Amino acid sequence: MMKLCSLSLRDKEIFRYYLGLRRHELSAYSFESIYIWRKIFAIRWAIIRDCLCVFFQDRMGCFLYLPPVGRVDLEVIREVFRIMDAFNKNKEVSRIENIEDEDKEFYESLGFSYYVEEKFADYLYRRIDLVELKGNRFKSKRASVNYFLKHYPFDYLPYSLKERLACLKLYDLWSETRSLTYRDSLYQGMLKDTKICLGVLLGDYRCLNFMGRIVKIDNKVKAFTFGFTLNKDTFCILYEITDLKIKGLAQFIFWRFVQELTQYKYINTMDDSGLKNLRKAKLSYHPLKLIPAYILRRNYGAG
Repeated sequence: MMKLCSLSLRDKEIFRYYLGLRRHELSAYSFESIYIWRKIFAIRWAIIRDCLCVFFQDRMGCFLYLPPVGRVDLEVIREVFRIMDAFNKNKEVSRIENIEDEDKEFYESLGFSYYVEEKFADYLYRRIDLVELKGNRFKSKRASVNYFLKHYPFDYLPYSLKERLACLKLYDLWSETRSLTYRDSLYQGMLKDTKICLGVLLGDYRCLNFMGRIVKIDNKVKAFTFGFTLNKDTFCILYEITDLKIKGLAQFIFWRFVQELTQYKYINTMDDSGLKNLRKAKLSYHPLKLIPAYILRRNYGAG
């Protein structure tokens, strides 16, 4: 079997070269959004027929996190499935995730041996809408921001490494509250995985192209947010964690953060993982559009 390379920070430039070959809209297409999963999945990669191929593996099996990035053809697809099958006792686990809409037609053209299915979409917003909060549709958001500004003295600051433990402590507080409210097993698992990914982000923050901001009240971290550049027009917000007892704080830090991002036209807030509470929160900011994402699987009934 082809030798796969274990992901490390040294691989940043290789990934950025391939991911930069064209404009991508899905948040999965960045080194940062891949790297933070390194303590949950064994992440390996290879260049196959001049395509970057990124494999994720956990106890459930191995899958391709992104479709092959480059000039992909059927031979590349066959090869990545051969590699995944070598890891997977259950061959149905072998799949390709995060196919973009513009590539859907190619994957649908591969024949009856494969089929494409839709997965959770990313949410895309006009940045100016999130800054101005104009009109009746943003009335409650304006009210929340104004309430916070009126009732709380605060400091809005760039994240610094000295705040790492304070951010992790705040995440634990936020997560505990959320876990009591939402008992769904998928959501509970997401809370645990999110903390692991956050730990990777904070631990390697100096080496990654994240932008972070915090809010302090009485000199204590009460909110933080992190994001990264997805493309020249789009900034992706990955984390927003707040002390849920402070009214209007979540709306304030989101509003204040996007105010800074003047070089971007759009804000991507990733997907909702199929969770109703996340979907409701993301829709409440009136996205410009939902960016489709797809999965390629094999059709075992194709004969």
